[in-house]
Amino acid sequence: MTRKLFGTDGVRGTANTYPMTAELALMIGAAAGRYFRRERTGVHRVVIGKDTRRSGYMFESALTAGLCSTGMNVMLLGPVPTPAVGLLTPSMRADLGIMISASHNPAEDNGIKFFGPDGFKLSDEAEREIEALVEAGVAPAQAGNIGRAKRIDDGRFRYQERVKSSFPQGMRLDGMKIVIDCANGAAHRAAPEILWELGAEVIAMGISPDGYNINDGCGSTQPQAAAARVVAEGADLGICLDGDADRVVLIDETGAVADGDQIMALMAARWAEEDRLRGGTLVATVMSNLGLERFLQARGLTLMRTGVGDRYVVEAMRRGGWNLGGEQSGHIVMTDYATTGDGLMAALQFLAEMVRSGKPAQELVHTFEKVPQLLKNVRFAPGAAPLDRAQVKTRIQEAEATLGTKGRLLIRKSGTEPLIRVMAECEDEALLAQVVDGVVAEIESAA
Repeated sequence: MTRKLFGTDGVRGTANTYPMTAELALMIGAAAGRYFRRERTGVHRVVIGKDTRRSGYMFESALTAGLCSTGMNVMLLGPVPTPAVGLLTPSMRADLGIMISASHNPAEDNGIKFFGPDGFKLSDEAEREIEALVEAGVAPAQAGNIGRAKRIDDGRFRYQERVKSSFPQGMRLDGMKIVIDCANGAAHRAAPEILWELGAEVIAMGISPDGYNINDGCGSTQPQAAAARVVAEGADLGICLDGDADRVVLIDETGAVADGDQIMALMAARWAEEDRLRGGTLVATVMSNLGLERFLQARGLTLMRTGVGDRYVVEAMRRGGWNLGGEQSGHIVMTDYATTGDGLMAALQFLAEMVRSGKPAQELVHTFEKVPQLLKNVRFAPGAAPLDRAQVKTRIQEAEATLGTKGRLLIRKSGTEPLIRVMAECEDEALLAQVVDGVVAEIESAA
């Protein structure tokens, strides 16, 4: 069965437009409730978190209604980061965790992400079965078995304590000035509080959500304002989270931005030195820079690549028994501490290295030399399939032949938006631009 609702990270789209409607959210909630109630009898629980989008109220209510209709008891966490749901689902002995968020997307979008009882995101197979239940319809529970909903007021504080426990015991951030951009999102309270409690002087941005300004000119996808603030304030480090705080980019004292590849390289090298990097392996996606792979190989370490999506990174980590992975976009997964990407935990690992080494951020964020990389997106109309057109296939083959051994070309459809992503790497930047622009032009013509 081909998945119709689920993309690479749950169900996502524009609020009040299929598939992100209240009606469908209710059906998804009922289907998920029925799926997770089938395993055993007795009390069944689900925890629901959300980010700060206005539409989150609507989807929270719809999902709650669907879940309660099948006998699930719902625990509502309110606005919390996505990794909080992954951590609290097993901690609260829940059968299911749900996060309502569209991550780094604009406020008009929203999404529904699912976590199993172990705190990890659901497999493709589980999502297909839930889709099948949505299509078939779910019989509600008898009146006496309807579930109840309850607000959990301390979910954020439980999460904050778990995040701080990932920082070295006894280490403090005294004397450090840190700019934290919370993207007007789910971590707008948790992130500044954690840094302050660890001793830092905190300059907080993106901490005034109004339901519509999440990721608007701020956060990990738009770090320019935070970079300027770092320089203006003379800060030691800038930390930019996205709307649900599962990804991070860092900014050094000069205002230069470091992506997830640089952060993972630093962590992998340090963990390998401390004999903490299981199997000498870092797991990353096909989007990670070739320079990262060369950096690891020079140290006798391995880069294991997966498809795009932090869920696929985690699945590979669990299969191989590896404990560090992530994405260039800033999802950093440390299974010693969390079940999914956690932007703040990753930032704390970087801060710990700053304290331990006494080195400035500028020296630590530029771990390896990147191979020039160019990424362009092509939007296409719903129902269109430009990658199936003969002329597009031919142009892609020609581009791959042109690059040869000088670089690599990656073409993929986004799992969350109607976009085709064209990415290439090559030492020759003129050739790089020529190859990418040629492929993009052909796809645009077909789309």
